[in-house]
Amino acid sequence: MPNSTNPPSNLSQDLSQNDRFSLADFFGAFWQSAKHEWHFLSHHSWDFAMMFWLPIMLVFSVWWVFAKGSAIDLPIAVIDNSHTAQSATLIRYIDATPEVNVVKQFYDTATAKKAIEATEVYAVVEIPDDFSRQLLGQKSTRVLLNVNAQFGTHSGMIQKGVQTAVSTFSAGAEMQRRVAKGEDTTLVRSSYAPIQTQTITLFNAGNNYRQFLAVTVLPALLHILSMVIGASTVGRELRDKTLGEWYQDISNKTQKNQHNQTIVFNEQNPKLWRIIAGLNGKLIAPMLAYALWGAVVLVLITQIFAVQLSALLITYLIFLMFMMVSFWMGVIVTVGTFSYRQGLSFTGFISAPSFAFSGVTFPYLAMSPAAQHWSNALPLTHYLRMQTNQLQMSAPISYAMPTFYGFFIAVIVSLLIASLLTKKALRTPQKWGQR
Repeated sequence: MPNSTNPPSNLSQDLSQNDRFSLADFFGAFWQSAKHEWHFLSHHSWDFAMMFWLPIMLVFSVWWVFAKGSAIDLPIAVIDNSHTAQSATLIRYIDATPEVNVVKQFYDTATAKKAIEATEVYAVVEIPDDFSRQLLGQKSTRVLLNVNAQFGTHSGMIQKGVQTAVSTFSAGAEMQRRVAKGEDTTLVRSSYAPIQTQTITLFNAGNNYRQFLAVTVLPALLHILSMVIGASTVGRELRDKTLGEWYQDISNKTQKNQHNQTIVFNEQNPKLWRIIAGLNGKLIAPMLAYALWGAVVLVLITQIFAVQLSALLITYLIFLMFMMVSFWMGVIVTVGTFSYRQGLSFTGFISAPSFAFSGVTFPYLAMSPAAQHWSNALPLTHYLRMQTNQLQMSAPISYAMPTFYGFFIAVIVSLLIASLLTKKALRTPQKWGQR
């Protein structure tokens, strides 16, 4: 009589053998997961737009916003209480500077205040009524600059332009006074400015905001979107309680053994290698799309200034790893909290303010120690620092290698953490369905 216990034993052996790692099964799980995700994207236009249309629209929109390159002719107004030839000359000096453009002239401070509050002008220069009399009497006088410092960039440029104009006018008035007294023109010029400063701008000599800001804002925006995609790919499976179905789909659930018996994989112990393959398959389409958008960004950058091919290649390789880390970070914060909503919240908390801590707009060395530690913990900081060194400062390739190795390790570590947390989520289905 045949032993009735043999079939279960053989089934257990088949189950164990099919859970063993093999390259064929690994790539099979990868491909099945990729097809699963593409089927979802093809039926959900918003998720597809997040991967394809939105990034490219943001890239070209930002590039268009900074098309002018340099901010010039910022609108300011003047209150001329003197109404003399000297005050008119000073106004012409101020208007001649490239930073500002005198667009209005007011006659009282109340009207000027309303114009600043309405953002019709960014500053108001007020010339006192005794301006000419003080100058002709060889006495000092003051010009009052009321500037809206809420706009930091505007404020700095306006102050620079007005100060340059006033200094030039003041120096000219003093030199004319001394020449009129009979002093030699050459001696007057040399004695008035015995020490002269020569400024040599090493990088971005034209103060081009496209070169300074656009090329750094674009990676920051792609970083935000990639983290959102990473969070959504797994988050919606948790929300809809379909994470187990996804794993069964990539596990080829309906295989048959030699006894023509159906093999059902053990959901209580999901295999880590299969999860790694599945997560990579889930994110392969966004990875390819963002690799393309990264290439587009780098091509746009080469239109501004010449870049060595070696620097371009190392920057692109690090950008690809930067995007991978961003995807895995989105997965980590979502499966770590078992909540799609909380995952998106943590994604915004990490990625949205990361540009402010990157050291591009606010100097890194001027940050508090706590802010510097947080800045160093963010991947965007290290990527932008490397990109600036390689593409804008033409630093040697060796300067980028520590960042390359760091991101390489970060990709592996973040992938392992995301996979382990996904494995934990698969083993606790009672926590699925949280918003």
